[in-house]
Amino acid sequence: MDLEFFLSGISALSFLYYGINSLISKKMVLEYKRWGFASKRYLIAFSQIFASVGLILGFYYNFLTIIFSFLLFLMMIGAMITRIRVKDSFLNTLPSIFYAILNFIIFSLNIN
Repeated sequence: MDLEFFLSGISALSFLYYGINSLISKKMVLEYKRWGFASKRYLIAFSQIFASVGLILGFYYNFLTIIFSFLLFLMMIGAMITRIRVKDSFLNTLPSIFYAILNFIIFSLNIN
């Protein structure tokens, strides 16, 4: 198994889970409210699900990996900014940092 496949799989499964969880979890409804994105919850959740499917399809069509890993990277930059804006702890901000780095690595590995 190559590194690109492994990292893309981790990201795709994580965002699929998180996107679905954002749609059905009462805790996530409260989090989106706390972040100031209650009205954008469905849009963000479906974007995460769509991007995770894009990463999975990227196993067959490399250009999709490039596009969706970069979009997820940008989403995670936004998530980091949001976490900082609401004064979350570093520990709560760490997942967005991790996934921003992970998706930038996926993007970088596939851009060449």
